[in-house]
Amino acid sequence: MKNKIIFLSSLVIMSLNHFISCSDNKNNSKTTDPLAAAASMSSEDIQKAKEEEIANLPENIFIIEGNDAMQFNLHELKAKAGKPITLTLKHVGKASIKDMGHNIVILKPGTNLNEFASRAANDVNDNYIPKNDPSIIAHTKLLGGGEQDTITFTIDDKGTYDFLCTFPAHSATMKGKLIVE
Repeated sequence: MKNKIIFLSSLVIMSLNHFISCSDNKNNSKTTDPLAAAASMSSEDIQKAKEEEIANLPENIFIIEGNDAMQFNLHELKAKAGKPITLTLKHVGKASIKDMGHNIVILKPGTNLNEFASRAANDVNDNYIPKNDPSIIAHTKLLGGGEQDTITFTIDDKGTYDFLCTFPAHSATMKGKLIVE
């Protein structure tokens, strides 16, 4: 709920800035109702505002969405080495955790993704996260539709780190790279 309020507030602020900057009469004393401005936004404007919000997040803060079509909305993240990385996974689908659970696991460089995904798929009792696996740097919880989880971790070494969803068969399409510079 808090995230929805923050998102709607940013939409209202961006709407006001847009309307003010697009005004032909800079001295116009007429005020714009922020709720009316937000309500009049098209779905394209809302999507653009959402993308701008994500692009303007501070360094090393990421929001990844997973959906019921077994897709992440982002496949590449760039972070600064030695600084905390805050990653939020949002399961934006409606399917249950049992039918379409999603997580994100960040792996050490050199980890064989297929072998890791096979090990993870057999670890049903631990939500598809192999216990004490030295390949794992960090991971979110397994989520069902409408849920989200945030993790914070630090990577000191520059390099490219794979991330994936370990729910059985999801790693084929739900994977990406975390590039630490």
